[in-house]
Amino acid sequence: MKLQSLSPNLMVEDVNKTTKFYTDILDFELLQTVPEEGNLEWALVQRDGVSLMFQKKESIRDEYPDLKNQKGGGALTFFIKVEDLEDLYQGIKDKVNLIKDIHETFYGTKEFAIQDPNNFILTFSDG
Repeated sequence: MKLQSLSPNLMVEDVNKTTKFYTDILDFELLQTVPEEGNLEWALVQRDGVSLMFQKKESIRDEYPDLKNQKGGGALTFFIKVEDLEDLYQGIKDKVNLIKDIHETFYGTKEFAIQDPNNFILTFSDG
């Protein structure tokens, strides 16, 4: 078996608000939505080969009944390795909820962390 890709499908409160954050602030491209317009149930965004899916909480709970009691959001963090960390930081720091300012880690990389509208933590690193 050869894996071809991994695209996390995140349970979110508001797909429209979430896609706006990822497209307007983090420069992701909106590739697909259900429905095509209006109050979105699901969306797929992508940037530089990295894909994320967002699905409305009620919709994903209907699809996976075992998730009915899950709160969603903030249950995991994302570690994103980037080129030009400083440029990204300068471009978004005043537009986001900055959780950790840019700093050098004990393992020798520079990183900063933000929180998206659903309380997921995105850590950006130069290495």
